[in-house]
Amino acid sequence: MYENNLIYKVTWFYYMDNMTQKEIAEHLGISRMKVVKLLNQSKNDGIVKFKINHDAKACISLERALIEKFHLDDIFIVPSTPDNVNDNIAKGAAQYIEEKVESNTFINIGYGDTISRTINHLIYSLEKPISLVTLSGGVSYYISSIVSDAHKKASTSITPNIHILPAPLLASSEEIANIFLNEECVKSIMNMSELASMSIVGIGCVSDSATIFKYNIANDSDRILLKMQGAVGDILSQFYDKNGKIIQSDLHKKLISIKLDTLKSSSKTIGVAGGKEKVQAIYSALAGGYLNVLITDEDTASSLLTFEND
Repeated sequence: MYENNLIYKVTWFYYMDNMTQKEIAEHLGISRMKVVKLLNQSKNDGIVKFKINHDAKACISLERALIEKFHLDDIFIVPSTPDNVNDNIAKGAAQYIEEKVESNTFINIGYGDTISRTINHLIYSLEKPISLVTLSGGVSYYISSIVSDAHKKASTSITPNIHILPAPLLASSEEIANIFLNEECVKSIMNMSELASMSIVGIGCVSDSATIFKYNIANDSDRILLKMQGAVGDILSQFYDKNGKIIQSDLHKKLISIKLDTLKSSSKTIGVAGGKEKVQAIYSALAGGYLNVLITDEDTASSLLTFEND
């Protein structure tokens, strides 16, 4: 899936934009030999016949329009499917990350259904030694289970080093949260996140299906209050309004997590999300400048391009 998308990009840049192979390699973060290989495959597969096929042209045009609109470094669009939207996007995200990541690098990871699926697919096919660093508390059990399950499915894959923030996601009070945040074991993991080459995060909407509400980490009263304050989405359980401005909420004071403003100014942040119910949340996350790269499905991408943020 990612390989096909890459072929279309390389073909477009070479034949339509007259970029050199070296320029394409530097722009996409791949080797020149990879560019040569993809150009040859493009010819063999019939993608280029003196013109780019219509579907590829439409996809590249959509990507370019979104990159320009939201000032993104990159976007990867997977085909939309009627079912299993999260898993389809997660597969694309895993392929994208594996192609971009180098050996022995650190990757920061958020949490939630799409991110857990992404990690599962990534570990299943992993061929490079990497380290994963969690960006928030409350993920110890499910992250460890994902790594264990994926490794059992593919015993030849490389098991990554995993550095888990040893704390809950949400403390009982601001005072308790500050105690956790000042523990050396917590501070060391947070400092480790600064070494990462990229951060992979999900985007949630303010509904009872969101991870933090679905598993009763926060209660329904918190959700209702956040909606009354204008919250439309969250990244790492930090909620923002339609313009991407972080909501002033007591809930945030009890979080044990890397702050969004810190994430925004640090490593490359890749948002992985899709589905019509998340269009507003994704749009506002992009408007807030929290993401450098977006991985989503085609229907969501089209909706983002025409979305009216009333």
